[in-house]
Amino acid sequence: MVTMKTKGFTLIELLVVLGIVALLLTLAVPRYFPSVDKSKETILADNLRNVRMLIDQYYGDTGRYPDSLDQLVEKKYLRALPYDPVAESDAVWIIVPPEDGTKGGVYNIRSGAPGNDRSGKPYADW
Repeated sequence: MVTMKTKGFTLIELLVVLGIVALLLTLAVPRYFPSVDKSKETILADNLRNVRMLIDQYYGDTGRYPDSLDQLVEKKYLRALPYDPVAESDAVWIIVPPEDGTKGGVYNIRSGAPGNDRSGKPYADW
């Protein structure tokens, strides 16, 4: 009698495991990408809120608005320029100047990211 010792997995066992992995991926992946988009929008809203607060604080301290976002970094109100996670850059901010141009150059900022958020509102309107 010849005895064969077999090591490893059969093709059927591998196919069953691959099928289970594929099934789990079809359940997990559709939930993953919307959560990434939601996280980016949350960070963007937080960055905008913080920078707007610092612009107001700068105005309260100096009596005028900063001439640029870089001035907030130079004066140590910010450690670095804020990052727009939707546009994946720190250089796409839309600068809104004050109505009185003699009081500085940055009254407000908006996102320069193209497209709309999950509710359909353009990022430039944030």
